[in-house]
Amino acid sequence: MKELALHILDLAQNSITANADLVRISVDENLTQDTLTISIEDNGYGMDEKQVDKVKDPFVTSRTSRKVGLGIPLMLAACQRCEGDLRIESQKNVGTKLIATFKHSHIDRAPLGNMTDTMISLIIGAENINFVYIHIINQEEFCFDTREIRQALGEVVPLSEPDVLDWIKSYINEGLSNLRGGVL
Repeated sequence: MKELALHILDLAQNSITANADLVRISVDENLTQDTLTISIEDNGYGMDEKQVDKVKDPFVTSRTSRKVGLGIPLMLAACQRCEGDLRIESQKNVGTKLIATFKHSHIDRAPLGNMTDTMISLIIGAENINFVYIHIINQEEFCFDTREIRQALGEVVPLSEPDVLDWIKSYINEGLSNLRGGVL
């Protein structure tokens, strides 16, 4: 994939499929240590140790619509190409946490891409799931949490309402721009 945000979108879909109602996405860019860490954590079905070992194999999938599952193997390959790795922590009936690490400055590291559009796509595609998106650059943090927005809107207005989505998009863009010193 051309952007890491597309990997994140694909892997967050696994959390949705695992019946999670809360998905936490974290992007930590530590420029001092030259690392990029992406984690996706959910409270879905989770996996036992055997399943965790198997999901790194592209020819293993729980989907019935196709015989391959490429999301995790492609992310693993992207990490390893950039002096990083992929770790999966999971517990049956508790949830799963995927941690992908990269050397931030590695020439082969794909750009992060458009995280705003990734979050909007997840919100539109999974109306009843809460998402927390945390982005850290050198210890400065931006946090977006759909639970806070739902609380402010009440039960009446869905997050998929066009005006709400426009506000969310502006909010995330502004937060990321502020992290980057006014540059998006």
